[in-house]
Formats: sequence, C-alpha cells, structure tokens
Amino acid sequence: MLLFSTLLDINDSMTKDGFIELVLEWNQGSPHENNIIKNIDWNGERNVRYGNDNLWLAIEEYTNQNIIAVRYEKKEEDGVVWDTDYVMNFSTMKMAIRLDRSYLEEALTIDPKFSTPYFITLLIDRGYIKSDGNLPVLHTPIIIDSEKIEMVADIINGKLRYRLPVVFISKTFYDEDPVDVRILAGRLKGVAHVIVQQSNCSNGRLKSLCDGKNEYYGAIGIYYANQAIGHRKYLYRHSVGMDIFLLEKVIRVVIQYSNSQMVEPLYTWHGVNNALLRDQLSNQKEERAQVEEERRKTLYELLALKADLDKTQENMQQKALENAKAEADKILDSFDEDLKRLQKQIEDLTHTNDTLMYENQGLRAKMDRVNTVPILCLGDEDEFYQGEIKEMVLDAIDEKLKNLSDKTRRFDVLNDILENNDYKKISEQREKIIKNMFRDYKNMSNVMKQQLQELGLEVAEEGKHYRLTYFGDERYKTTVAKTGSDWREGKNIASTILKSMM
Repeated sequence: MLLFSTLLDINDSMTKDGFIELVLEWNQGSPHENNIIKNIDWNGERNVRYGNDNLWLAIEEYTNQNIIAVRYEKKEEDGVVWDTDYVMNFSTMKMAIRLDRSYLEEALTIDPKFSTPYFITLLIDRGYIKSDGNLPVLHTPIIIDSEKIEMVADIINGKLRYRLPVVFISKTFYDEDPVDVRILAGRLKGVAHVIVQQSNCSNGRLKSLCDGKNEYYGAIGIYYANQAIGHRKYLYRHSVGMDIFLLEKVIRVVIQYSNSQMVEPLYTWHGVNNALLRDQLSNQKEERAQVEEERRKTLYELLALKADLDKTQENMQQKALENAKAEADKILDSFDEDLKRLQKQIEDLTHTNDTLMYENQGLRAKMDRVNTVPILCLGDEDEFYQGEIKEMVLDAIDEKLKNLSDKTRRFDVLNDILENNDYKKISEQREKIIKNMFRDYKNMSNVMKQQLQELGLEVAEEGKHYRLTYFGDERYKTTVAKTGSDWREGKNIASTILKSMM
C-alpha cells in the first residue's frame, strides 16, 4: 500500500557517491536502534546489498540511464513489510522517494499521523533540493509580511503557480495561527510550501487585490499547480480540538495529492530492476546469437574439410566434429540456463506488480463496499455533530415529498431514499428544544446556557446582550438581549436560530 510518493528537483552539487553516502547516513543515524543495519562498510560499490532477510538495504546502478536506486526494507514481527525507495536520475537530476507498506485489513482504519520521511530533511539541510520558482523548499513555514502580500495575491488569483502545492494559512480573528504551523510545515516538507500570514491587518489589502477570494480569519487554502484541480478551502471555527482536526485534514489532502501523481517506471525500484534484467536478457541473446553463428561457421568448415579427407581422416574428423558440437551445445545450454533464470526474475517482478495492482483494486472495492452505494459525495463543509449533513439532506427530501403526488417516479425514488437511510428527524427534535427554551423568554439562566451549549451554541456576554455562535463558526451568529422586552422576543430569537443555524 503506497503511503508516500514525491519527485524532487535536485541541485547539480549532488554526486553519485554523495547520494549513496547520504542514504547510508540516514540509516546509520536513525534514532530507532532496530532500524539500523549493522556492520555496513561501503567502499564505493554500486551493486551491493547489506543486512539480512528481515532488514536489508540494496544499491543498484543502471548505467544505461545514469540512475542509482536504493531500497531499504524492514519486515516486522507481525509480517508487515515496510519498503523505502530512493531513486536518483543523474541525467535529469530528479529524485523519487516512495514509502510502501504491505497491505493489512486494518490499513483502512489506521491513522498513522503521517509525516514525510526524515531523509527529505537531510536533503533540505544540505542544500540539495532546488528552489521551486522563487520559493525555497523548506521544512519550516514561510512568513508572509506586507512586502509579500502581492505574491500571495498572485497565487490566489492563479497568476503565479508552483510545482508543489501552496498551503496558505490566514490568521484568526484574534490574530493567532489556526494550527501549529511549524508542525504542519515539518510534516509536509518536500511536498508543499506552507506560507503563513504574519498578521490579519493585511486582510483588507489582500481582499482588494484578490477581489475577496482570499482566505481570512483562520481559513486555510491549498493552491495546486494543476488548474483542473483549482484549490481547496477549509474554514476555521473556534472550538476545542479544531486545530488538530484541521491540521490532520490538510496533511491528509496534500499527501493524497502527492501520491496521486504519475511516476515513470524508471523512478521506481521495480522499474529500475526490470530495466536491468531486460538489458541483461538482451545482452545474453546477442551473445547467444554470436555463439550460434560461430557454431554454424565451424560446422561448414568441418564439412568442407570432410569432403577432402580419406576414410580414416573422415573418422577422425567425425570425432572432432562431435566434440565441437558437444562443446557448442554445452555453451548454449549454459546460456539457456541464464536465460531461464533471468526470465524467472522478470516473471517474479511482474507477479509482484500484478499483486500490487490487485491489492489496490481490493482496497478500492473495500472502500466501495459500504452497506449501500453512496449517491452524493461530501463537499468541504465539516459536520458540527454526528449525522448533521445527512439529516439536512434527508430533511430536504422529506420536505420535497410533501409537495409531490404519490405514484410518481420522483415520489417513489425520493421516498425510497428516505426509508433506507435511517431518517431520525433530528432537526425536528432540536427545533422543539429551541422553541420551548425561548418560549416566554425573560432572561437567560445558567440552566438555559448549559442547554444551549449542549446544542452547540457558544454563549458570550457583550454588554447588554449575549452573543450566540454556532459551534464557534463566525458565519452563524446572533445576539440575544439579556432581558426580554415583550412576548414576541423569545419567538423571534428562536426563529433566527432555527433559520440560520439549524
């Protein structure tokens, strides 16, 4: 199962020996003792393997394409196999980094709090990774001050694009970061640029430059080089745990985008090994053809001599001929064995690739085999409570059914959806609670505040009013007088809450 994949542009300062030495430094300097391969004594070899069956590192050089490929593999006690591949093409000066894990049933539910490989940090710290346009590739956030606002505006307006996605983080209403930006930049190193607004004082200028399209007050935007993908926007709301949720969501989306990029075979370990085997097989065939030609030439020469010799000489020549044929057959047999061995390796690699393909198909099938087939895909809005979005959709269907005649196709289809989706009418329950709460409203007791908070309405005092904010989202807010003026006050408050929030 592919966990991570990226392709980096590398500076010309990296040499073949420097690449291999950096990989070995990465392994030997691991903080996890059980990941280190003992007794590695590298003397400049290009095709070599260290370790044992459960923990090994192999180096392969494909001279025809000026490529060096390295695989590090670790097999856990429970049978899980981790593969880390570094493939460096010195002709294009591009490096592919991939991390795979053997498939397990629980792979779909494990949340590994994923971070990109530490090897990328070594590449950044040694200055090996090329800048992406005017942005350096870093493992720390880039702070956007007033002098860089126009650059951000160009990114938002689509005038400026980078090879790596750009994650723009705006300051919250209280001029704070909505997530831990250093952790975010560290975990997205090598796959995205993390740029952070220095202060929300720049919101006005940025808004005018972007015609209001910019993220603000804690919202996070992800801008991709591919115009077809466009950009993703994630809103921030002030609530407990929102920073962690938003952090993990952005990381997951960016890593998924990076993993979805097409990678040419020669930027993978299996692709390089397949190419090496094909070249060996081609060389073996050429050598065999030469041997066959020499054999035929020898036979023709012997037959010509045979016609000119007497019986005794013919017998001697026959013996020599048989010996020559036997020797030639022996050589050809050895080539046959080599060809069979190489063919077997190619078949094994092909089988591995097929297995991975079936594994991916199985994962997709498993993802699709949820109780029923989903009709709609969720957008970017987050649920404020379990089942909120589903209930809203079902509410809309239920309301639509009231205006449809039965025994019609539209009625039957919508009614079928309603009956098969466990419609609980949660909104009706919440509506009754709100109306009862504000009936004959005079003032807000502590019990009433507690009930509102249980429904997701945060209560804050503002002079003569209370400020109600739905799940901390500034888009959904209203004010309530601390003392009700007449009998209509509570009814109007309940109506406002239900229309704009529920």
